[in-house]
Amino acid sequence: MADLLLGQVLSFRDDPFEMGEAAAQHIEQGAVLVEGGLIRAIGEAAALRAAHPGARLHDYGRDLISAGFIDAHVHYPQTAIIASWGKRLIDWLNLYTFPEEMRFADPAYAEEIAGRYLDLVLARGTTSICSYATIHPASVDAIFGAAKARGMRVWAGKTCMDRNAPEGLRDTAQSAYDDSRALLQKWHGIDRLSYVITPRFSPTSTPEQLAVLGALWRENPSCLMQTHLSEQTDEIAWVKELFPQSRDYLDTYEAQGLLREGAVYGHAIWLTGREKARLTEAGASLVHCPTSNTFIGSGLFDMGLARSLRVGLATDTGGGSSFSMLRTMAAAYEIAQLRGEALHPAQLWWLATTGSARALHAERQIGNIAPGMEADLVVINLASTPAIAQASTRAETLWQALFPTIMMGDDRAIRDVWLGGRRYS
Repeated sequence: MADLLLGQVLSFRDDPFEMGEAAAQHIEQGAVLVEGGLIRAIGEAAALRAAHPGARLHDYGRDLISAGFIDAHVHYPQTAIIASWGKRLIDWLNLYTFPEEMRFADPAYAEEIAGRYLDLVLARGTTSICSYATIHPASVDAIFGAAKARGMRVWAGKTCMDRNAPEGLRDTAQSAYDDSRALLQKWHGIDRLSYVITPRFSPTSTPEQLAVLGALWRENPSCLMQTHLSEQTDEIAWVKELFPQSRDYLDTYEAQGLLREGAVYGHAIWLTGREKARLTEAGASLVHCPTSNTFIGSGLFDMGLARSLRVGLATDTGGGSSFSMLRTMAAAYEIAQLRGEALHPAQLWWLATTGSARALHAERQIGNIAPGMEADLVVINLASTPAIAQASTRAETLWQALFPTIMMGDDRAIRDVWLGGRRYS
């Protein structure tokens, strides 16, 4: 039986970084028809009710129906250490990240954290994530198993490191290739799961390891490849010492076959002109992680890059300080303000939905409300707290009503979540 969701409906016809707010479609008294896991129709509520009298009705009143949020760069193994006091990136890795990731040698612990993490983000309206695991194959099994049980579309991969990490977190070039290949064959394309080839970043991989992962990617071109790029200035200086033959940070990946369409680079704050040009030419994706960039003191991402590159948005759990994509949108707005650009609410919402889907090359599957898309939806209460309600009730446009939720909303704003056409609870 079909389900008919009634409420305000927000979708995108185009890119708001190119077309402005006209790229969005808002149906004030709208409806979304869901059947067989897919969106079958979107339109005026009265017309769809008349056309589908047998559909189950879910009347959300004045609440907003949107595509579910997509978190394009996370480290689910860092769930338990989120909001740990730290200094710079390398200190934070050594003090918190690496000791915590050592615990994922225990498959039971990996399963516990994977389930906890997905439940935390689902409660905040996030329906898809792209995650790093640890070097342990069981950590990949854990996140994919938990996602499969919940019906989520998820990307993940074994994090590969063969230097500059504790002994218990290092693999080798050969074991990185073998483990990644085996996990890819086990999980890629199963249900709604996709494997991602995952070198952590150049400082923790030798050129030999990067090269074999580049070879694995060539052998499996349908996969994405994710890693980190130019997050902090001292990190970039370290890369220059480790790779004196490379032109810049991006070249450490490019030289090993890790730059092309389907490459997804987190952070990308301190890019050179050559790097920007090559990323654009290659059709690569960048992922902005604003709460992480402020929490660890990395820098201010240039959102102007969204006009020439695929750019997604992410919490970067647990370097990021929130599991919420609403809080992440707010931080993206604040960072853009510091760079002299006021992002429109349509652009912020796009980044957390369609933009992140595009960054993961999944814009034909998720991230928008349109016939044929997978029915991953979030229903937003635009008056979830007294402070938000007093602002939204004065609104004369959708954007004036939505912006207070972007800036002040939390899990209380999430009224409902739908995964693959099924109501999640």
